Amino acid sequence: MYDIIVVGGGPAGLTAAIYGLRNGKSVFVIEKSVFGGQIVNSPKVENIPGFDSISGDEFGDKLLEQAMGQGAEITMENVIGVEKTGEGFAVKTEEGTSYEGKTVILATGTTHRVLGLPGEEELIGNGISFCAVCDGDFYRDKTVVMIGGGNSAFVESSLLVDIVDKLIILQDMPFFTADQKLQDQVLSGGKAETHVGTKILAYETENGQITGVRYEEAGEEKIASCDGVFLAVGLVPENDAFKNLADLDERGYFIPQNICNTKTPGIFVAGDCNQKTLRQVATACSDGAYAAIAACDYIKNK
Repeated sequence: MYDIIVVGGGPAGLTAAIYGLRNGKSVFVIEKSVFGGQIVNSPKVENIPGFDSISGDEFGDKLLEQAMGQGAEITMENVIGVEKTGEGFAVKTEEGTSYEGKTVILATGTTHRVLGLPGEEELIGNGISFCAVCDGDFYRDKTVVMIGGGNSAFVESSLLVDIVDKLIILQDMPFFTADQKLQDQVLSGGKAETHVGTKILAYETENGQITGVRYEEAGEEKIASCDGVFLAVGLVPENDAFKNLADLDERGYFIPQNICNTKTPGIFVAGDCNQKTLRQVATACSDGAYAAIAACDYIKNK
């Protein structure tokens, strides 16, 4: 029986673990894919307090090392549900394991949004990518399409533009929403072609390989010929498995009460999986700290 089980090993979850451990509680962290969360895909991060510049991967490693150094136990499994028991909660995983905890902090983060176009699922990992750090070198000296116009799209594009021969950026809104500094970094070299106010219609393929993106711009249908596509069209939470314990909004994000509480005493939420206006590493860490202290108070008062 752990004092705190944390579901999710991103900045919110690992910060929660650190704060719980420093309050003398036993903490178990369950992560389904990669410790550090979405930030590990960012090659250069300049807005984390205390670091002028650090790679997301290095920052994630530092968080994990700190949590484990203070005594956190960890595992890589996929949590599929949490059930209330007489003494606390049973956290069930896809692998068939059940872990017992007095409290649970859900720091489940988000996953990449897709367009839902025909054939898209089959093309993910085979022409469609999300991570320039991971897959950018496959397209060295080739042409790629970036779909999206926010900070995430331009962070990925800032790496791609140094690798590819040509970068075509397609944005559905009438303007880019990325920070101007990011836009300047990508667009100043002359290798990026931009189109705003577009509607993506289909992926063009030949023999199972992407050859282009068909889109509509100003009422005209066009094709952007390319060797690969990177998607940066937002993130979605994966909270349905916990909707019996915590309220969700219309987009599936947790609706926290008093920052981190839920309708179920002993269940707390933290990080990007929450309904909030700013999703950044700094706010995720803040959420994790709040959730851990709330869990410690719950244990003490109970």
